[in-house]
Amino acid sequence: MRMTLSTLNWRRREMVLSVVPNPFFLSPGVYALDSIMQNWFTLFAPTEATSIVATTVMSNSTIVRLHLDCHQQEKLASSARTLALQCAMKDPQNCALSALTLCEKDHIAFETAYQIILDAATTSMSYSQLFTIARYMEHRGYPMRAYKLATLAMTHLNLSYNQDTHPAINDVLWACALSHSLGKNELAAVIPLVVKSVKCATVLSDILRRCTLTTPGMVGLHGRRNSGKLMSLDKAPLRQLLDATIGAYINTTHSRLTHISPRHYSEFIEFLSKARETFLMAHDGHIQFTQFIDNLKQIYKGKKKLMMLVRERFG
Repeated sequence: MRMTLSTLNWRRREMVLSVVPNPFFLSPGVYALDSIMQNWFTLFAPTEATSIVATTVMSNSTIVRLHLDCHQQEKLASSARTLALQCAMKDPQNCALSALTLCEKDHIAFETAYQIILDAATTSMSYSQLFTIARYMEHRGYPMRAYKLATLAMTHLNLSYNQDTHPAINDVLWACALSHSLGKNELAAVIPLVVKSVKCATVLSDILRRCTLTTPGMVGLHGRRNSGKLMSLDKAPLRQLLDATIGAYINTTHSRLTHISPRHYSEFIEFLSKARETFLMAHDGHIQFTQFIDNLKQIYKGKKKLMMLVRERFG
């Protein structure tokens, strides 16, 4: 009989699931499972091998059902980790995080999985996948590795001026908070990446505001307090972020005014009020904002009602 792909996949799953939960396999089950894992590539796709085979083999219920001793447990666990690493190399997008979780208890395997991810980060992985793994690394207590992966994720990201509800915004804010918690050097390294990747004014101003509230690395690793000072907005790297935020507000304002309708006038005035808050963070911000408003009144004088509202609010 000719097998369809779905039938073949069903056969694969049935074979593993019939071997794994069966309490009568005992030691020769062990060998059957080990053989399946060593030859996984002839039977399974990488995602199937990690999600079905390795995960099932390393579960507590399998250990209990098969009455495995410590030696048998370690033999199967070692094979499962090897399988997971092979799958991560073959399909890092879909198997990298699974490989990390499966290799958690073995230092060398965990290091290998992390290196596989770094190697694949620039070509094979999206920013969302890298942010997910970065958050996992922080959760596991590896903040510097989380930071490294977050910076790699930022290089894949592009947030345009009007994407103020983009799903990656929370990840960007998290990455900046992580960098800020690690110290001035880490924050200084991530800000140029933010400026390059994020053009959305409201997101940039949110990051800027958070960076000016506390000292970088104030509560460092292991809770040690840092006696550093707040970073100056007149010096790098925050000056670069401030300038980029002001520039984003200017560009967004012109973009909005190109096709604005009367029903959005009040919303636009509120947007300009937020812009003013950012302008005023610069030492010459008041002058810059006044010039900006004067330019708007000149360029868009044809929008009489809107410019009247602008004069009422900003003079």
